Amino acid sequence: MNPNILKAFKAISFICFLLTHSFSSAATEVVYEVDLRGLEDDRLQVKVRVPKVSAETIEYHMPKVVPGTYSISDFGRFAMDFKALDANGASLPVTKIDVNRWKIERANELAQLTYWVNDTWDTELGNKIFEPAGTNFESGRNFVLNPFGLFGYFPPFRDVPCEVKVMFPDGFYGSTALKTFATEGNMDTYRLDSYHHLADSPMMYCLPDTAWQTVGNARVLVSVYSPNKRVSSKAIMASLAEILNAQKDYLGGTLPVEKYAFIIYLTPGTGGSGGMGALEHSYSSFYFMPEADEASSAEQMRDVAAHEFFHIVTPLSIHSEEIHYFDYVEPKMSKHLWLYEGVTEYSASHMQIKHGLISMGEYFATLQQKLMFSGFMNDTVPFTVMSAGCLDRYKSQYMNVYQKGALIGLCVDILLREYSGGKTGIQDLMKMLAQNYGKKNPFKDEELFDVIAKLTDPRIRTFFRDYVEDGKPIPYDQIFAKVGILYEAAVNREVLTTGRFATQFNPETKRLYVSSTRMMNAFGDKLKIQEGDELVTWDGMAVTQENFEDVVAQFRAKRKEGDKIVVEVARPDGGSFKILKLKAKAVATRQKGTNVLSVNPSATNDQLALRKSWIGI
Repeated sequence: MNPNILKAFKAISFICFLLTHSFSSAATEVVYEVDLRGLEDDRLQVKVRVPKVSAETIEYHMPKVVPGTYSISDFGRFAMDFKALDANGASLPVTKIDVNRWKIERANELAQLTYWVNDTWDTELGNKIFEPAGTNFESGRNFVLNPFGLFGYFPPFRDVPCEVKVMFPDGFYGSTALKTFATEGNMDTYRLDSYHHLADSPMMYCLPDTAWQTVGNARVLVSVYSPNKRVSSKAIMASLAEILNAQKDYLGGTLPVEKYAFIIYLTPGTGGSGGMGALEHSYSSFYFMPEADEASSAEQMRDVAAHEFFHIVTPLSIHSEEIHYFDYVEPKMSKHLWLYEGVTEYSASHMQIKHGLISMGEYFATLQQKLMFSGFMNDTVPFTVMSAGCLDRYKSQYMNVYQKGALIGLCVDILLREYSGGKTGIQDLMKMLAQNYGKKNPFKDEELFDVIAKLTDPRIRTFFRDYVEDGKPIPYDQIFAKVGILYEAAVNREVLTTGRFATQFNPETKRLYVSSTRMMNAFGDKLKIQEGDELVTWDGMAVTQENFEDVVAQFRAKRKEGDKIVVEVARPDGGSFKILKLKAKAVATRQKGTNVLSVNPSATNDQLALRKSWIGI
């Protein structure tokens, strides 16, 4: 192109940008700014420009709870040095109401807020935030920005458009599902519909390692931060491609999004929360996973990503008023976690068997595991009651949404197919609900079961009433029999417990470490085992990732209740480990055996036809 023409083109483009940008700023209600280059003591300063306030006072809120986490985070505890300023930069009176709320006097003079926020991954301020729901500030390396960890809202302006400006270091790229409104030099500007849209849109800034692929009608981004460069975005994308295309077909060939982002932070060690996993959003998902070898990391991502990606259906297109009008400070939880998490979890594995990505044996193993783990939970609590109380009274039962919640989805799927002669299943139900409601039209919690019965078959209402609302034990043998599957319920037996703490593999030390003690029992408490402890020996036997099940089997075969047990662990101590010998007496617990699923060799033609409708086999 002729240089003069190029200059003229750039000048016209810049004028257009200024006109557009000026218009957008005038229409914007709240403008947030953060400069990633200004990191001080693991803190970033946030600036919030405010539209004209007519009231004498106004409050600014940071979230107590955010959708998808189902736990109390209190992000206000990470904000400090909070100042309210008028147009001349003079301070206005501010009173801190509680950990997440500030009251500003003379609000009709308010022009800007400024405050500093701490990195949640490294903080010592109370309970640890699950990393996918937090913030990470590493100068020159990586910035994880979950907006609800940095930005709050003014209740009167929570539902109006806002703008976010992010200033970033040279060479950095912002990975997000958001469409960049403008990039000028080292500043990205994003325009959002509301604070809800902002809170639902994580970002990660670092040196770029990204891969793109078109799936149906959507552009899918994979962005990877691998500190030791062991894993590339191309390898993750190659592993996910098969899953993503199968999900697209499972959802009918099109997706309810134009862009989706997998934002992945791989860690060589453990996080402060002790957990690994992901947090879903409407248009993206954020992952905090081990930095293993490339093949292992890619394989680990498949099942987790399969679950998170299905959240584009719910809560994006199907959600209750509790989610649509989410109260970040005093949240009210929906009764329908069976739908949000349970059906999503069910679909992630059902899609794989239906599209030939896993065998029937592998699928049975997944279902048997869910049957077993749901048996550890309190099955007398109605699922709707547990869902509504998952933040407090039934917090310990929350993990059952991925077990029994998925099994509820399975039962609904099989029953709907039976009632319709194999024509309608849970995939069809989700499409009906999405069409009936959609992104901007939430359902009422009390009405959902009746709506489903009206859209599909009145008989399904009885299942919901008996087994989801009233808490009666689900007759799995009868449900599986409909598709020619034999179900053998587990038999309770006395076994020596290992403490019921969760473990994961540390690729750096080549040891299993305790990733969570949330469900640990009395034996684990007596051992005084802690999150982060790495297993060295168990009852005198060296522990590895490969032999741990054999070690446990030998332990149970050789020992009896009351025997003295020694567990040797490597406990993190600064930058190294100290070896400790933990001692306790062996404890026997009543444990469910394995639920067994098998193909009925005498299945009728009707059962075989229904099975084919269900899983395609």
